Amino acid sequence: MILASLLDFHWFSDPQAWGALTTLTLLEIVLGIDNIVFISILVDRLPEAQRAKGRLIGLSLAMGARMLLLLSISWIMSLKQALFSIPVHPALWDMMPTAEAHGGMLGISIKDIILLGGGFFLIWKSTKEIHHKLEGEEESHSTGKAVSFGAVLVQIAMIDIIFSLDSVITAVGMVNDPTRVSLMMVAVVISIGVMMVASGTISNFVSRHPSVKMLALSFLILIGTALMAEGLHFHIPKGYIYFSMAFSLAVELLNLKLRSKPQPPPAAHI
Repeated sequence: MILASLLDFHWFSDPQAWGALTTLTLLEIVLGIDNIVFISILVDRLPEAQRAKGRLIGLSLAMGARMLLLLSISWIMSLKQALFSIPVHPALWDMMPTAEAHGGMLGISIKDIILLGGGFFLIWKSTKEIHHKLEGEEESHSTGKAVSFGAVLVQIAMIDIIFSLDSVITAVGMVNDPTRVSLMMVAVVISIGVMMVASGTISNFVSRHPSVKMLALSFLILIGTALMAEGLHFHIPKGYIYFSMAFSLAVELLNLKLRSKPQPPPAAHI
């Protein structure tokens, strides 16, 4: 079944499928921006000679995770089945429709546990990075406290699984046909390829501008909070999150432009 759907490229002759491929690829790129930012911040703590290699391996791991999850679509769908339930106060029922529908009991699935754990990890890691920046506790190879390449890859792999799970579930929901694995895989390969090309530029830009790096870390805290909320069945439209991120980034880019302008000489006092 999986092999047959993997080798099924009949959708090439379907114009609607090409439209779905384009939309899905763009969406995968947007969803992958969080992945790039996190990888960029992690590899920034490596010696400069290892950063490009770290980004390449990190995004390759992201593509591999997405491919494996796409090949396990039936298993992915089973992750939504509740393992156990927890009581929810009636005051929160309006924000948790699933709890209200089940008599005030909130079903927790494997997917919810992964989202809760991933969101907590993002918040913890981003808060720790912000603390390092504010306190000046830099871990670099010049101070003899270089972060090991393996440790960075382990952290990248952990968060790749979280982002990949969200990405694949979104892809399956958009295509509305779990048998079109080949279409979703093509979208993943194209989107990861674009991210590999852009990752160096994004990483260097974030590294050169401390204020942008702080903003990126704040974005990751926001994403982590959204993941935890989703794990508890609080629905936060992703459009709101991405709009607020885009607006904040636009304001910061204006500030960078303003700071880069040459300052006029002070007026002479007579």
